[in-house]
Amino acid sequence: MAVPKDTQTRVTKLRKAIQEYRTLQHEKDESPISPEALDSLKRELATLEATYPELVTKNSPTQRVAGKPLPELTKTKHVIPQWSLDDAFDEGDIRAFDERVRRGLEKAGDTRKPAYAAELKIDGLHVILTYVKGELVLAATRGDGIVGEDITHTVRMIESIPETLTRNVDLIVEGEIYLTKSGFKVLNARRKKEGQPEFANPRNAAAGSVRQLDPAVAKSRPLAAFLYDVERYSETFPETQTDELALLKKLGLPVNRHSIHANSIDEVIAFWKSWDTKRDKEDYLIDGVVVKVEKREQQERLGHTGKGPRFAIALKFAAEQVTTVIEDIGLQIGRTGKLTPVAHLSPVSVAGTTVSRATLHNEDFITSKDIRIGDTVILQKAGDIIPEIVEVLPELRTGKEKRWKFPTHSPMCGGEGEIERVPGEAAHRCKVRGSYAEQELRIAHFVGKQALDIDGFGKKTVALLMQHQLVSEYDDIFDLTYDELVALPGFKELSAQNLLTAINNAKTVSLERFLVGLSIDHVGEETALLLARHFNTLHRLAQSDAKDLAEVRGIGEIVAKSVRKWFKDDANKALLDRLQKHLKIERVAMPDRDGELKGETWVVTGTLAKFSRDEAKAAIKRAGGTVSGMVSGKTNFVLAGENAGSKLDTAQELGVPVVSEAEFRKRLGL
Repeated sequence: MAVPKDTQTRVTKLRKAIQEYRTLQHEKDESPISPEALDSLKRELATLEATYPELVTKNSPTQRVAGKPLPELTKTKHVIPQWSLDDAFDEGDIRAFDERVRRGLEKAGDTRKPAYAAELKIDGLHVILTYVKGELVLAATRGDGIVGEDITHTVRMIESIPETLTRNVDLIVEGEIYLTKSGFKVLNARRKKEGQPEFANPRNAAAGSVRQLDPAVAKSRPLAAFLYDVERYSETFPETQTDELALLKKLGLPVNRHSIHANSIDEVIAFWKSWDTKRDKEDYLIDGVVVKVEKREQQERLGHTGKGPRFAIALKFAAEQVTTVIEDIGLQIGRTGKLTPVAHLSPVSVAGTTVSRATLHNEDFITSKDIRIGDTVILQKAGDIIPEIVEVLPELRTGKEKRWKFPTHSPMCGGEGEIERVPGEAAHRCKVRGSYAEQELRIAHFVGKQALDIDGFGKKTVALLMQHQLVSEYDDIFDLTYDELVALPGFKELSAQNLLTAINNAKTVSLERFLVGLSIDHVGEETALLLARHFNTLHRLAQSDAKDLAEVRGIGEIVAKSVRKWFKDDANKALLDRLQKHLKIERVAMPDRDGELKGETWVVTGTLAKFSRDEAKAAIKRAGGTVSGMVSGKTNFVLAGENAGSKLDTAQELGVPVVSEAEFRKRLGL
């Protein structure tokens, strides 16, 4: 098979770059790119060499060693509630944890320096095992922490979990069930051959295996387990976490051999860093290190928050990173007419999902990173959710890469399709507003959950109605008839009637949700609520001037200008008149001014365990607080979940108090 010239060039570039990265890493203790990104490059090289064996050389790097319970399963209430650990993501986070532990112990009258136990955090399915007189009687999932699923029938199929302990004791122990990485590959190969969908990752495969009704499924898969936490024991309880692990091992239970006793947080950090570079060598997924105060008596002094123990934390490894190639750069339009550049990528798996697109934010982002079409880039998921490009690898350029410039026209903008850069901002938008594509998004937003929340009225329905020229403006929705709907492809009598009923039910809407639905520039949920509370009626808001808007706490000059411009527009005035013939717009329910958060301004950031962000914001508002979308000197508190990002950094720079979810719930009495 003839080797394409571009492939030969790519292989040469990959070998050179990989060797340079290895030299820096192993000889100079420097890591210009993450181990995950380096592995991604090595995988690409190996794939190309496997496709074209004639390219393999003896000097090639590839030749050198380098939730909720399921309804089908029986539910079981936990004897001891199951906690979840707070997360730390870097050295600063774990040192802050150490400081909290020290302060907590000092408050409890214990001035001794805490020691720690550090163990690998296995990425699997959490399991709770109950033994009575040495016999396994129950295996359960975590579930919601109070009620889990009985999976005893499948757990009995896992050879590493003994049916009988070495002693006739009563024991409740926690651990992790996992699927080996090698077994995962074999399992997916078999499923692919049989025409079944492949599992996304070993954790999902493990969870799917033990939550089967048929135990034979679990028996056929390479499942294993590690146990690590004694919850209840009928004899003398171990004095330290290290002693707990030793006890479990003596009782015949599988215990991971990679754990340490650490006399300082520096030793914990060293252990974490060492495993960040060698975790891929193990045949199971490791996503961090669990750190616990060693002595049990100190654990008891520290106690628990509403979410989990104060004496333990999960120190996560860096987000998974991979490398891929930017094949093209296109644009996508938002409901406010903003145009965002998007990278079209060679499909690549990152954090368990296949990614082929990533936002490039704006023209300035592309310029600052010197991103070009054809570039090899490092990709990761921000907060394990949103794909983002971390950096470009210019050493892999061939000279064929193309610089990208923001176009001056786009068919998405309608009319002549002109694009303009927003004065004073990095954003671009359609010069003439109201294109077909933009309007489709705006109408979908108007009927969506944040606004009128019309059940069953999704994006596909909006597109269908617009294609058949039944809807072009918001108010057209309320003029739809049964006969028009049943004539549409895919609509039957029942679905047509259900949609009309949902539309009718949505005709009473609160002022703040109505404002959200209008897609006014810079007016999101928090701003809409501020405006609704201050003006109380749509008429008063529509008649407001710059002075009136300036009096609204939390509304800046840019937002005020945008709101005033929207309500002064003649077309918008006519739209409001038409909408008010169909809708009853209610005044916003005022918060409890004597609530726990009276007069306080909060910012919510990161991923929360017990709340969605919207639920947390609603709780703040009910308690008399105000929610802002950005951190400033006027912010009283920041509620920070996992992967809080830049807002947390800003809060720390400004000295704004940062509150954990557990502290937040405690303050609200939840």
